[in-house]
Amino acid sequence: MRTIVYVDGFNLYYGALKGSPWKWLDLFLLFKTILQSHHDIRAIKYFTARVSSTSGDPSKPRRQDVYLRALRCYRPEVET
Repeated sequence: MRTIVYVDGFNLYYGALKGSPWKWLDLFLLFKTILQSHHDIRAIKYFTARVSSTSGDPSKPRRQDVYLRALRCYRPEVET
């Protein structure tokens, strides 16, 4: 079955990943593991809000950019 996965990155991060060691999550591998074997993942559409720097953490936007670039380079199935 051809499958397209839609991800709300903001809710994924704040609902499951923040405070965990899994911030550099391989989205393709995650959904390949979760979905049944008959699913043929054609695309993963990753939506997120751009983060702003704060006085306590001015590097937030840079870290987000690095992650989004890594997703696009490492997993061509992921569209941001």
